[in-house]
Amino acid sequence: MRNRFGVTAGIIFGAMVFLGNAFAADKLGYVDLSRIFSEYTKTKEYDKVLNDKQAAYEAERDKKVNEVKQLQDKMNLLNDKEKEAKKPALEDKIKALQDYDREKQTDLRKEQDEKMKELLKDIEAVVKQHAEKEGYTLIFNDRVLVYQSKALEITDKIIEALNKDYKK
Repeated sequence: MRNRFGVTAGIIFGAMVFLGNAFAADKLGYVDLSRIFSEYTKTKEYDKVLNDKQAAYEAERDKKVNEVKQLQDKMNLLNDKEKEAKKPALEDKIKALQDYDREKQTDLRKEQDEKMKELLKDIEAVVKQHAEKEGYTLIFNDRVLVYQSKALEITDKIIEALNKDYKK
């Protein structure tokens, strides 16, 4: 019985030493994903395009809101019978505004999601390429790490590679 315990303990200890050595030989790194996003030139360009679309949407929306307000102001000056006659027109304008609002918000959100997926694909491809070229076994996102040594950070290298590839 003692012999069996000794053999089992020896096997477990050997496996731990072997696995420990295997992981010690691995090259590890991490990236600051939010910094990569903010410093990637393509992100900045996409942000500008989306901000321009948002501004155009808001300008058009403000125009429609003003039309509704003007119609409401005019209706306040009318008698009850005239108000009832104009009420469907006001309701139609309000509904059109709500539909426009909903449609544009959905379109902007969808486009933002598509751009985000595209940016993530770019980042993942560059990280993978860098890992394979430099012999990394694992590269982590810094948000999942409780502690990390700055010596393992490769964010700057990834940003540089992304922006260099994007300029091509």
